[in-house]
Amino acid sequence: MFERRIPEWLRHAPTPSVNGFASLAGFEAVTRGMLISVYPVAMYDALKDTALISSIYFAIGVLSLMTGLLVPFLNRYIPRRWMYSIGASGFVLGSLIATIGTPQMIILSLALNSLATVTTFVCFNAYILDYIKRVELGKCETLRMFYSALGWAVGPVLGILLWSWWRPAPFLISAVAAATMLVVFLYLRLGNGKLIMRARTPTLNPLAFLGRFLQQPRLIAGWLFAVIRSCGWWAYVVYLPIFAVQNNLGDQLGGMLLSITNAALFSSPILLRWMQAHSIRYSVRTGFLAAAVLMATASVGDAAPWLAVASLFVGSFFLILLDICAGLPFLMAVKPSERTEMSAIYSSYRDVSGIATPGMAWLVLLVAPISGIFAATGAACLIAWGIAGKLHPRLGEARLKPLLPQPSPRILPTLDAS
Repeated sequence: MFERRIPEWLRHAPTPSVNGFASLAGFEAVTRGMLISVYPVAMYDALKDTALISSIYFAIGVLSLMTGLLVPFLNRYIPRRWMYSIGASGFVLGSLIATIGTPQMIILSLALNSLATVTTFVCFNAYILDYIKRVELGKCETLRMFYSALGWAVGPVLGILLWSWWRPAPFLISAVAAATMLVVFLYLRLGNGKLIMRARTPTLNPLAFLGRFLQQPRLIAGWLFAVIRSCGWWAYVVYLPIFAVQNNLGDQLGGMLLSITNAALFSSPILLRWMQAHSIRYSVRTGFLAAAVLMATASVGDAAPWLAVASLFVGSFFLILLDICAGLPFLMAVKPSERTEMSAIYSSYRDVSGIATPGMAWLVLLVAPISGIFAATGAACLIAWGIAGKLHPRLGEARLKPLLPQPSPRILPTLDAS
């Protein structure tokens, strides 16, 4: 008689690791990277009105913000694994809807993509804080960038090229990538996360935990860094392609530059070494100051369009540095008992920047050309530089030092990105 044994991977879920989270981030990068340069050009092609596009982005940003803040409240009734699955399915549905090609469907697709992004992001960060040790947060953030590099590097230029060839093509590829991300998530069997403690009095108001957030200056500073950094990406990702089209530089320039910028994500291990050799405060201040100067230079706009494009392109590399280091003050200050709630707060930076940037752009366009948006973004980066000066000089030093990669011919496979 042969003994029947249940495979080990069915009896026990695999232990969540930085590699597993990195894989999820990699597929999400393909899902979103394929469309990130397509949406602005497709919207401008359909509407021919930059101010109207800004108002649409503004409305979607408000909706996304409300959704992100409601996720912890909904998580009381819907298990986290289902929340993440719903978000991933939103990516699939949104991409498939966009293949219809009408302006209304493009706008609906963008809305679904934004809602899916914030839903999965809240759940993803809560899982990270559950399963990744504090001493590995820097490594996890770096590997998230590294694993995402290919999707963000190839996706924007490939997406816009495929859109020029056959409009539904990039949306179909994005849908397949999102479906694969959902399959990987189910395989990892992350469940509903770790239960730290059961609250004696459940939170009835989804905004009630804002009070705890407002009492912690490090959380506020980290959140502001994320918002302003995201505003910089908005100016680069959304308004640079429109600026290029308006100045007859081609509708593919924005996608090509974004792909080149994102290829720099492969240098994230090097940037981590540089950050560890200095400090979190120094890294954050360097990133924001350089971005401020280059964004301000880009405000030359129509007088020297190629100079504006070059300044934004160089500035985007400092935004990548900020992607690695600017979120660490927030992540290192979160208490275990507030993981889900503070993940929702942190994830709101996407939607707040998605409200602030189009809103600011709409006001700027009333009195100035599109290059004025770059000047306003540079001013915001300068404000962040000032705030970063109040961070503790040795913030994260004890936690980051053990993360220094050891000399090894297999150093890259040991990294983790999410």
